[in-house]
Amino acid sequence: MTGMGGGTGTLDAPLDAEIVIVGAGVVGLAIAQRLAADGRSLVVVERHEGFSRETSSHNSGVVHASIYYETGSLKHRLCWEGNARLYAWADAHSVPVRRTGKLIVALAEEERAGLDEVYRQAVANEVRGVERITGARARALEPHVPTVEAVWSPSTGVVDAYALARSYAAEALAHDALIVYRHTLVEAERVAGGFALTLRDADGATSTLRCAALVNSAGLAAASVAALLGYPLDGGVLDGVSDVEAPLLRQTANRGRYYDIVDAAVARLVSRPVYPLPEHAAGGLGVHLTVDTEGGLHLGPATEWMAEDEPLDYLNLDDAERRATFLRAGQRFLPALRDDQIAPGQVGYRPKVQRPGEGIADFLVWHDRGYVHLGGIESPGLTASLPLADLVAAALG
Repeated sequence: MTGMGGGTGTLDAPLDAEIVIVGAGVVGLAIAQRLAADGRSLVVVERHEGFSRETSSHNSGVVHASIYYETGSLKHRLCWEGNARLYAWADAHSVPVRRTGKLIVALAEEERAGLDEVYRQAVANEVRGVERITGARARALEPHVPTVEAVWSPSTGVVDAYALARSYAAEALAHDALIVYRHTLVEAERVAGGFALTLRDADGATSTLRCAALVNSAGLAAASVAALLGYPLDGGVLDGVSDVEAPLLRQTANRGRYYDIVDAAVARLVSRPVYPLPEHAAGGLGVHLTVDTEGGLHLGPATEWMAEDEPLDYLNLDDAERRATFLRAGQRFLPALRDDQIAPGQVGYRPKVQRPGEGIADFLVWHDRGYVHLGGIESPGLTASLPLADLVAAALG
């Protein structure tokens, strides 16, 4: 990196790297290891003090099977491929993973019909091993959940999301990538031959980083990065470039709170993720039970739409009304669950291109003259991280 110079609009200095990736989340690091393995010189720029500090480490860690997504969509295709590839990667790189399987359950007679749509979509998406099973068989898998009928997905599992990101970072570094922490992108300019980026470090000092290609994998901040380059966030023709029309780039954060099952005996009652019927219009899959790789049991995430300028707060303070809502949700799965057996857990945020009341929105992967934009990379982004990296590599040629 060089000292900040004037914005001349020309690339009058040698490149610092062929590619710069903004964001050291699990997807940004998957892209980094993929491109570095190809011998591309690259720098990953991350504003936090370490990798995987936002969406990538504040989630359920579920290895999804591609059940819910529109057939042929990026979410469907990349999640389906990523499912098998993630298990193989985890085994090869000693990343903790559990092939638990997953139940999507009807907990009342009137919910049986809701399983029809879930099962039809899963079959259309060729989900590995998916079955519609009886309540008796579901209760044999999870005896403490009063299931009436269920969809069984044996290829679903859970992974240590932070360990997965660490393995991607280690692989990128082994192939000579550079990861720069505590640096925030504050200016970006398209210049002859590439891009000139202005970074600000934790002490307020600025520097310029020059590159031929820019990958925006900034997650929750992806739209802000696009705005630095002048892209219209609501879509449309780029000023001064009549043949470039941007898609909708604006995002909304959707908060997901968790409560943890803190009674170890209760946590041992469930051995795999158990989901209700999905709530796509609400922005999620409904409050569900999720296990982790160490045997913990978690309830959530809930879905809360946020204003565009609302600050992110990862502190999940206890609240009587919220606790009661989570307890009711938990008691649908475990009727004997008591208030003193749950406690506030983590908070995560989903970057949404979907709007409240709409159905599932697809991943956005858009390429414009050396700039690759990844928008709305929420679930199943972790599962799809390796195929997403391939997609970016193909876009860059």
